[in-house]
Amino acid sequence: MGRLFKLLKNGNKSAFLAAIVNTIIAIIKGGTYIYTGNVAMFAETMHSLGDAANQFFVFIGSALSKRGATNRFPNGFGRLVHLVLLGAVIIVGIMSFETIKEGFSHIFHPTESTGFLINIAVLAAAVVLEGFVLFKAMREIMHDVGDTTSGFAVFFKSFGHLPKAKPATKLVFMEDLVATAGGVLAIVAIVISHFTPFHQAEGIASIIIGLMMFFVVGKVFLDNAAGVLGEADEEMEDKIGELALRDPEVKDVVEVVVIKEGEELHVELEVEVDPLLTVAQADDIKDRLEEKILQEKGVTDVTIEFDEDDGIQRWEKQSHPEKLEE
Repeated sequence: MGRLFKLLKNGNKSAFLAAIVNTIIAIIKGGTYIYTGNVAMFAETMHSLGDAANQFFVFIGSALSKRGATNRFPNGFGRLVHLVLLGAVIIVGIMSFETIKEGFSHIFHPTESTGFLINIAVLAAAVVLEGFVLFKAMREIMHDVGDTTSGFAVFFKSFGHLPKAKPATKLVFMEDLVATAGGVLAIVAIVISHFTPFHQAEGIASIIIGLMMFFVVGKVFLDNAAGVLGEADEEMEDKIGELALRDPEVKDVVEVVVIKEGEELHVELEVEVDPLLTVAQADDIKDRLEEKILQEKGVTDVTIEFDEDDGIQRWEKQSHPEKLEE
């Protein structure tokens, strides 16, 4: 049990905060829906429930993925976070379907809901809370990529850094972005339904919110399916190739493979060196390269192979083919 709690301390903080906030929001929205019967509020309740469950599983998965290698699992548990996320999106997918179904039902059989002020107040509070969690996720993205930007600039720059963020942070960002937008959409629909005879607005809002949830499901599924299979980090491959070439004893880089496993990067490097070097000299090169590569963010292990220099420079051709063509 002590080991479990120790692992949980290393779980994704954004996911943990988002899970707590969305649980509170889901309870409040659910109570409001029961009291008012508002369909847009139902959609938001399902959305918050799905997000809370999803983010709780993400937190657990991100924590367990940091467990070290064992005899049975010598490659560690880095990919576990991707498996957990694949399972978690099923929950959101089911709730998305229910949200869309309820929206269509309200369009064909519109009813006037009550409790206008309480609906607006609850949704406005939810938007503020979800916006706070979204901003925390944005700051986490900036931290993941090592960007020290602060203030409102974080809002804009976090979108550009999103592909490089950790899987758990990326999921929290996407879910709370959709949640915040969904809350605003629900408020607009309730206002329209209250002040006009167009009560179907709440049903339309419910369908749109459900479709936004499905978008998150699809995006998260594709990203984490690639993670389970073992996705290569091409940007890091180029960076490590250039780093290896800076060593005065490295003549050429034959191959660099960087595999993402959760938040960890596993590096395999093959370089060409002078065939007349002694074993001791080759070992010194290996130690230097390992030390430099392990300083790169996310890299946890490095495997280096040597080959004799054949006098043909290949790495530039692999890393920057467009420069050679020019």
